[in-house]
Amino acid sequence: YVASQTDKSARIVALGTSMANAKDVGDWLGASGHSLFSFHPQVRPVPLEMFLHGLDTAHFGSRMLAMSKPAFSALMGHANKDPVLIFVPSRKQCQLTAIDIMTYAAASGDAERFLHTDAATLAPILEAGIIKDPALLQTLPKGIGFVHSGMGEKERSRVEALYADGIIQLLIAPANMCWELTVTAQLVLIMDTVSYDGRDHRYVDYPITDMLQMVGKAGRPLIGDEAGKCVIFCHSPKKEHLKRLLYEPLPIESHLDHFLHDHLNAEVVTKTIENKQDAVDYVTWTLYYRRLAHNPNYYNLQGVTHRHLSDHLSELVENVVNDLEESRAVAVESDVGLSALNLGMIAAYYYIAYTTVELFASSLTEKTKLKGLLEILTASSEYDMLPVRQYEERSLQALSTHLPQKLADGAKFSDPHTKALILLQAHFSRQALSLDLAADRNVVLGSALKLLQALVDVISSNGWLKPALVAMESSQMVVQGLWDRDHPLMQLPHFSKAIVDRCQAHEEEIDTVFDIMGLEDDVRDSLLQLSPTQMADVAHFCNNYPNIDLEYDVADADEVETGDAVQMTVTLEREVDEDMDASTIGQVSAPRYPKPKVEGWWLVVGDVKRNSLLCIKRIALQKSAKVKLDFVAPDEAGDYKLTLYFMCDSYLGCDQEYEFDLSVAQGDSDEEEDSEDGDSDGMEED
Repeated sequence: YVASQTDKSARIVALGTSMANAKDVGDWLGASGHSLFSFHPQVRPVPLEMFLHGLDTAHFGSRMLAMSKPAFSALMGHANKDPVLIFVPSRKQCQLTAIDIMTYAAASGDAERFLHTDAATLAPILEAGIIKDPALLQTLPKGIGFVHSGMGEKERSRVEALYADGIIQLLIAPANMCWELTVTAQLVLIMDTVSYDGRDHRYVDYPITDMLQMVGKAGRPLIGDEAGKCVIFCHSPKKEHLKRLLYEPLPIESHLDHFLHDHLNAEVVTKTIENKQDAVDYVTWTLYYRRLAHNPNYYNLQGVTHRHLSDHLSELVENVVNDLEESRAVAVESDVGLSALNLGMIAAYYYIAYTTVELFASSLTEKTKLKGLLEILTASSEYDMLPVRQYEERSLQALSTHLPQKLADGAKFSDPHTKALILLQAHFSRQALSLDLAADRNVVLGSALKLLQALVDVISSNGWLKPALVAMESSQMVVQGLWDRDHPLMQLPHFSKAIVDRCQAHEEEIDTVFDIMGLEDDVRDSLLQLSPTQMADVAHFCNNYPNIDLEYDVADADEVETGDAVQMTVTLEREVDEDMDASTIGQVSAPRYPKPKVEGWWLVVGDVKRNSLLCIKRIALQKSAKVKLDFVAPDEAGDYKLTLYFMCDSYLGCDQEYEFDLSVAQGDSDEEEDSEDGDSDGMEED
């Protein structure tokens, strides 16, 4: 499709698991017969021996307990001295399984059978301070390690390195990490094939793609294994079903019909699709269209004739367009033409769901405060898939009791959106979280900034000043992990409330980062009482903290009339050290934000008294910039006190605002123009 639109050939290299309909996928990608290679699941670089063991115990917890002994027996029977990967349903189960295997190894008479070095060699690694998990410190000396996404990056990398280097023989990981792990093994153990879904309060089967990925970890072609081995423990009724899934190739089906709204919206915004017929043509290029005729029942198709396919696609496109129109994402012109509206553009630009932008537009008001804004933010569709684990509701409920902003009555702790709100507030309050919740908090923060930027755009479209400023300040809170009411000095690394109190009690007024930078070295050292390493972190933060001079000028300020276009020029100049690397300018120091961040800024012109936002522009600033702001003068003549805001999206305390007066004279009214036009028309008729 891309090649046909651009008249340039596109080369696609696609890799996948064994599939029953490889020819359909190849045709869709444009692969000719000699470029398509399809293999049976049993064709592997290293032969795979697979063993399935069924357990009759229906209760999940009891079944996991019953698996421990057979799993250890499988290790004894198949592993020898070769590396072993064990996949379990959850992070908690990683630790429990490691302890169980360590216990069985000790009972067998050789507690260190899985350790392939002497304890003296391993001791310095454990004492280096990188390994912090108490259970891991107990199991690693026995040759058993475990990793999960809640671990720190250094700790996880060290455990994986110990396994890759052959020092420890066993590595245990949760099943949902199978795509992240780069290590392989000669033997793979899969302990149970279900995991808990907190949203539905039930155990669900692993996706078949995850199962195939885990099984595929068995066998190391570059090492020279003669065969890989995989042992799967499952509930007995699922044994035959798993055999069929693992031994036979499966057809790949399309789910595009469930996600077509955002695709079409993005293509309408880029004007690739300009009418409903274009949308139908777009769908005919997809795998979805190719699979309709081959598997009609799967797609609820009544027949496979050309008429049936055409009607089905037309109905699909019609329904999707109607949904987008109701959401005010696209406009339908003359019942056929499609054009993008503001909300659709915002959704496409920030790569967020159209339902999220619709929620923002329908929920925000000119009086929305921080509490309401956070509730709207965390209600986004992007947080629908935030995991809620078994027994986690109690932890969330306990955490919610310490939140500054109480939850709404009837809030359900099994709701991922409620969890997102709790974790966001816990981030602002800098509350300690468990490893699982800390990992989930990072997921919440990862999407929060783009959602807040979309919120700012939606609010600006309505011309509301105060909610826009609240959203901008919320962005600062997300990056620095503070409430807007917290002291700006709390942003600095290693600063505690006690240090801030000492700064405020000092004879010289110390309220900003610049005040800290201006202190004499001996005064600063005695006031902060930090170690040299910690002081280096503080210095790094202060060097990155933006110090920007702003000047502005309103063109023809004395000649503004109602309805005129007013132009303002803003000149920005950043103070930087001469020896500062240009590539590091704008890099944000934010140890509590999980991703690298570059400064972003908003320039806003507003009328505080009328809660009116007249102009907004988002900019990225290096050393200097000259920005032009255009806005329309108010419709009523008079003297206005306007404010220019320079807002940062990353740091607290560096925002700037300048009040300026704008005198607006009465311009020519429409009635006068109409009367003049009428007089001239009358003279022409005479």
